[in-house]
Amino acid sequence: MSKNPKIESTEEAWESGELGRDEKYARVSKSVDEKAIDEGLGLIPVTIRLQQSLVEDFKFIAELNGIRYQPLMRQVLTRFANCELKRITRDLMEEQDLRPSRDNNDHMDQAPEERKRA
Repeated sequence: MSKNPKIESTEEAWESGELGRDEKYARVSKSVDEKAIDEGLGLIPVTIRLQQSLVEDFKFIAELNGIRYQPLMRQVLTRFANCELKRITRDLMEEQDLRPSRDNNDHMDQAPEERKRA
């Protein structure tokens, strides 16, 4: 008698993890096309000089989070850029006083036919 009963290959078995999550059956693909992966993710190589202590800090933080340090740096840079873009947009809107006002939106209370005539 087999100590591991055969599990039927169903979508539910794959989704639940009964199939496909045992590391002893996993291996790294020999046909990984890193260029295609980078292109698919929109990644480009960048060279940057950083303090050694900063890189060591990123490596430590990344290890604690179970990821490599370069993806962590990508996450940090993405978060920073997104926050800065939001701040810049908000500042520009305040400078130009582009905040929506009630007067500018009064026509939105009208029926579509009335808006066309207005």
